[in-house]
Formats: sequence, C-alpha cells, structure tokens
Amino acid sequence: MKIVDAKVIVCSPGRNFVTLKIVTEDGIYGLGDATLNGRELAVASYLSDHVIPLLIGRDARRIEDIWQYLYKGAYWRRGPVTMSAISAVDTALWDIKGKALNAPVYQLLGGASRDGVLVYGHASGQDIEEAVKAVSDYVRLGYKAIRAQSGIPGLPSTYGVGRGKMYYEPAEKDAPLENVWNSELYLNFVPQLFERLRKEFGPDLHLLHDAHHRLTPIEAARLGKELEPYHLFWLEDPVPAELQESFRLIRQHTTTPLAVGEVFNSIYDCQQLIQEQLIDYIRTTVVHAGGISHLRKIAGLAELYLVRTGSHGATDLSPVYMAAALHFDLSVHNIQEYMRHTEETDRVFPHAYSFSEGMMHPGDAPGLGVDIEETLASKYPYRRAYLPINRKLDGTMHNW
Repeated sequence: MKIVDAKVIVCSPGRNFVTLKIVTEDGIYGLGDATLNGRELAVASYLSDHVIPLLIGRDARRIEDIWQYLYKGAYWRRGPVTMSAISAVDTALWDIKGKALNAPVYQLLGGASRDGVLVYGHASGQDIEEAVKAVSDYVRLGYKAIRAQSGIPGLPSTYGVGRGKMYYEPAEKDAPLENVWNSELYLNFVPQLFERLRKEFGPDLHLLHDAHHRLTPIEAARLGKELEPYHLFWLEDPVPAELQESFRLIRQHTTTPLAVGEVFNSIYDCQQLIQEQLIDYIRTTVVHAGGISHLRKIAGLAELYLVRTGSHGATDLSPVYMAAALHFDLSVHNIQEYMRHTEETDRVFPHAYSFSEGMMHPGDAPGLGVDIEETLASKYPYRRAYLPINRKLDGTMHNW
C-alpha cells in the first residue's frame, strides 16, 4: 500500500480548515485535519513543502514508523505547526487502514469501550438570564453536560459569549479583535452565575466553565474554592500552563476538578501535570497533539494516574477532526467537547457520526467515516483571520 499522492485542501465554509488527503496505489485515500486557527497557511506550507515529498513511496500501513520518521527526522521537534502537520498525516493513515480492512477506526483501537461518548455543549449569554436560557435550550436538546459562560458586568466583551447559537467562532477577518479584561470583575461575578444555574437546574446536570488561561495561580485557587458549593464537572484552563507546577498551588486550595491541555502539542507538555496528579482532565487534541497515535500514549499515561481525557472540540477544527476524536473517544473513558458546525461546513465534510441524548457515536463506516466534497470546498476560498487579543483596562497585554 504505497503512498502515491497527497495534497492539502484549504477551504473556508464559514471559517478556515486545512485538510490533508493521502492516496495509495490501491486507490484508497485518507483524510486528516491540519487546522491551526489563525495560522492555517503555516501548516499548509509545512505539509506541502516539507512533509508530502517525504510520504511518496512509503507504506501507508506503517503508521507508527511514519510518525517517528516525521517527528525525529525533522530534528526541530514539537510546536503547533509541526505537530499539527504530523497529526494530519497520522489521522489520514488511520483512515486508510480502516478503509483497507473495511472496519471503523475504533475497532482498530481495541473496539468500543462503551456505547457512546458523553459530550458537552457551549451555553452562553450576555448576562445571567441569557446564560440560563441558553443552558435550558441545551437541556431540551438532551445534553447532560454543558459549559456555561456569561458576559461580565463592566466589560464590553467576554470570552465564550459567541455571536451565534450552537457554534462559536471568535476569529476575525483581516485583523485581531481587541478584547478588554479585568480579573477582579470576573472573579466577583462567576460564582453568582453558577449559584443561579444550580438553583435553576439542580445538582445532576454536569456544569463546566472555561477561564481561558486568564488567571494567576492564586486567583484560580480562589475561584475554584468559591465554586466548590456548585460542584462543577471541571474548571478549564484556569492559568497559562507553560508553568506546569503552578497547578500545585491551585490544587492545595480547592477540590474543584481542573482541566487543561487544548494548546498542548505532546506528552511532554502534560507529563508533570499528569504524574503529580495536578489535574483531573487532559484536553489534548487529535489535531494539535500528534494525531490518534500520540493521543493514545497521552491517554495511557493519564490512566495510570486516574486522569481522564476531555478533548478540545471547538468549531475551529473540522468534521474530519471530530470523526477522529470520536473514534479515539470510544476506545477510552472520557468526555468530549462538541460544538456543532455550520450547515455549509457539514455539506463540505459529510460524515457518519451522530448525536443523541447527550451522547455521540462515530458510526460504523470504514475508516473515519468522513469525506470532503472537493468541488464544493473550492467554492469557499481561504480568508485570512486572526483570533482576538486581550488587554487589561489600562492597556496591558493579557492572555486571550
């Protein structure tokens, strides 16, 4: 099963996606998502100019060997561009292997370890009342786990409060949007949101919240402690995680479960967090952390320390990613972020996965069970876009 061709497809059906298509001599092709929000063309170039020439003539069945070849052979290891490119190759090769064996990818990963994958949606509002309404809408749709975000009084915009329902795309065309931030206003407000949500929906609904890397360790410790009465499923990304040991301070002050990792590229970014049990959920993704092969290694390490997975799954990743994530998810015990794509995106990427009563299943089509309509994709050309930046009230740059 030699690889005879590969190409990168960049399209923008509502937002930008980078897709790798690998073709074998047998006529079987596989897809991998290589999208890096706000830096899409960097990964596209890395694939086209550096990786694809190395793939031609290689045996598509040798997934682990090709992974190591691309990782160790480049010398300059890791980083979001390199790892997103490797992820796309790895995912496409799993897709090919599944199709060649006429089996869904999850069957190649040991089979289903459960009947479906618990997923959580995103509910938000400009204020508490709108957020309560949004959570209620998700409950009616059957969701059993919901991330809740709300506008903060005194701030003109707040992370997680999107322009549309069911999906959220923060990237802006041409130039980054500048948000304004104040940690004190945020810390004083968030416990009020979850006090109201628990009164409204009771103790059984899983509630999650994302601080989006904006707090210091002691601020995060305070927030976690004040949220303890409301029994969150997790508090996500409380601090920038470059300093892994900062989570030790948070851990000393709160029992609120902690989740982190959507910006991580490899097992080394989360090794200390997992081995010292400083987090409860690791959120690395198929796209940005080395593909299905590497994510399995992260999950294996995490399992030893009773850390579960809860992969990132926002709409800045395509249905190719969601399909791959769900195959991985079904083989382990975890939760999965799920934001619905636009109708345009779903038409470009027809897929076999489905949602029902708060759970998802990747389907039983051979491989990943997702495709790309190339003719339709060509009607949605790339449009440069940037994620927002964040400044404090005095103009100081802050973490977005």
